[in-house]
Amino acid sequence: MSYQPLRGKLSAVAPAVMAALVYGCATSAPALPNLDATLWVQTAAEYEAVSRSVYESAIRSLPSALNDATRTAALEQQGSFTDLPPAVIVDVDETVLDNSPYQARLLIDGQVYDSASWASWVDEASAEAVPGALGFATAATNLGITVFYLTNRLSSQEEATRRNLESLGFPVRDDMDVILTRGERPEWTGAKISRRQAVAGTHRVLMMVGDDLNDFLDVGGLTVSERSEVTALYADYWGDRWWMLPGPTYGSWERALWDADYDLDAAERIERKVEYLDPETRTQRLEQ
Repeated sequence: MSYQPLRGKLSAVAPAVMAALVYGCATSAPALPNLDATLWVQTAAEYEAVSRSVYESAIRSLPSALNDATRTAALEQQGSFTDLPPAVIVDVDETVLDNSPYQARLLIDGQVYDSASWASWVDEASAEAVPGALGFATAATNLGITVFYLTNRLSSQEEATRRNLESLGFPVRDDMDVILTRGERPEWTGAKISRRQAVAGTHRVLMMVGDDLNDFLDVGGLTVSERSEVTALYADYWGDRWWMLPGPTYGSWERALWDADYDLDAAERIERKVEYLDPETRTQRLEQ
């Protein structure tokens, strides 16, 4: 199927989406919850600016991180690591590869995420680079730093992922496994701890880049407030060892709003989310 921008092509929009758009206009309610987030990634100059800002800052920090053999970005790094070769760890989806076209297709077709449509998208190997990502990976490689790609894509999708990365010019070593996928080893589950441990066992991890807290440490099962507490606990890591990119379309932040209860239907999840809307500032709450 060929997907084109909606401008001037409303007749091609799926009927379900048209109904949702009309309903949204009539009630002044957001009928497509992920519409603004997807459009922000695809059209906003602000998205490009913030992504480039993160990566450019990280590039400027690479030399000092490389020269300080006593530092590591991986909490899993144990024992002596000063003599290990240097590496950086990056997430793949929404960190180096932009999957917003997949999100757009779901909106246009009136569908929600499912593993089959996602697998089809991955197999296309047509995702473009997140702004600034290629420059960062190239700069790291030029300094002799190995780039490891830790992704929760399935091991069966590694070949397509490599194809996509290489087509964009990302450095992917062929003398070692640098694309670490979910299920590639029995212990490599959705949590990335074991894969970070694997990298830390052979390399000193200078930096990590991601768009989700789980790209840096395991926050599975934590509540919204607990996630904030963990973020504050590692305040010195952000913008130094850990580099966070925006991820507005999906992620563990969104699942935390409905306690990752997959038995809830879409309407129930929205109800849970609405409960987190806060019309008061922190100062107003403290004054009560």
